[in-house]
Amino acid sequence: MSDVLSFPKTPEGAVDLLSMTPSELEAFVLSLGEPRYRAEQLFIWMHRGTEFSEMNNLPKAFREKIAAAAEYRLPKIEQKFVSAKDGTIKYLFALPDGECVESVFMRYEHGNTICVSSQAGCRMGCRFCASTLTGRVRNLCASEILGQVIVASRDTGERIGGVVMMGIGEPLDNYDNAVRFLHLVSEEKGLGIGLRHISVSSCGLADGIRRLAGENLPVTLSLSLHATTDEKRSALMPVNKRYPLREVLGACRYYFEKTGRRVSFEYTLIAGQNDTKEEAEALAKLLRREVGSVVHVNLIMLNEVKETGLKTTSRQSAEQFRDTLTRLGVTATIRRRLGSDIDASCGQLRLRRLEAAEQREP
Repeated sequence: MSDVLSFPKTPEGAVDLLSMTPSELEAFVLSLGEPRYRAEQLFIWMHRGTEFSEMNNLPKAFREKIAAAAEYRLPKIEQKFVSAKDGTIKYLFALPDGECVESVFMRYEHGNTICVSSQAGCRMGCRFCASTLTGRVRNLCASEILGQVIVASRDTGERIGGVVMMGIGEPLDNYDNAVRFLHLVSEEKGLGIGLRHISVSSCGLADGIRRLAGENLPVTLSLSLHATTDEKRSALMPVNKRYPLREVLGACRYYFEKTGRRVSFEYTLIAGQNDTKEEAEALAKLLRREVGSVVHVNLIMLNEVKETGLKTTSRQSAEQFRDTLTRLGVTATIRRRLGSDIDASCGQLRLRRLEAAEQREP
């Protein structure tokens, strides 16, 4: 009989069914004295977001036994905003312990993509980001990350073909759960989202990037860069004091060499700080020197957060920045701003909810 202690757990310590891989779920089902094939049936139902009561090919006695021995739960939709401009949907999900995280469902010509959160809050301290203003409360378990995809797909009635781990939290600061999520979300008998359609964003945890390169997971690595010198980047992103530019860009180069997957560099344009033609020239020089020619820069118009005091650049400046990079041989695009009428950047809904809760306290 399998040792129950070896199975993944919820934050409260219960056995977590949705965090289990197919082989773990099989071992768990066998440990309860049930036939092996029940595990595959259960796995398929859970990844569709189906409640126990609706799993109609599973005996009632089996469902009751499983429910008594372990937890199967999904995030609840606390708030939902739909863009009248492009159909983008922003979700505020409530977790069982009362914490909330955000996800954004985006429609593209090539299919639907969801941006998911990996932590409740964030401890990285990036100056331009709402997610980090209240710090990190806890990591999300793999089922809580996966649940965002399942619930959004079930709510919209549409297949999700891509995932961006760029919501609340730093995925590589929650490494084990993030990697477990990647295995689960790509399972053919589950959601079956191809790993090549998944992007993992990091603010620059160099050791985590190198570790991820050895996982044999062909995901795209996206590095949040945002500055061209250690002095400027450290002022915007405290993580740079621990992992300076040369170290983190070296890790990105290693990731490309190890996986063959091009690294994408996220560069948020902030008025008066990093949006000039001279900064674009410095960025092109830095990337060519430290990473090589196979790079892509994704330029982002800052989504303003009133608490930071930072302002976004003009469209003209963004286009000049892009054109300068292109002229210097660096592929660059300006990210299309989906959901602009619903404030679709992550972290702000959670922040407002926390502020409202504080105001209600006596």
